[in-house]
Amino acid sequence: MSSVYLMISKYLKPLAEVDAAREDHLTFLAGLEERGLSVTAGRQEPAVGGIILLDVDTEAEAHELIAQDPYVQRGLAEYTATGWHPTRGALAGYQRNRP
Repeated sequence: MSSVYLMISKYLKPLAEVDAAREDHLTFLAGLEERGLSVTAGRQEPAVGGIILLDVDTEAEAHELIAQDPYVQRGLAEYTATGWHPTRGALAGYQRNRP
């Protein structure tokens, strides 16, 4: 069974500052998707942070990847990592799909 890491962010700056870097953040996410490292991602509601579901082997790898996020590099957000094994619903039985 594959494990994934929920990377849950908290914005550290006002939303206007975060949004000014959003295009760079979305480009970063697109790169993760192309490499098969991101399962899904999105902003929380209300917009206080976001969630990225990473398909990596270890928490250390998750933190290493997320350190490259422009939001992190610019001090706009911080992330916590939570390991997760999807067993029910749409992601039940999730299998890694790398290019």
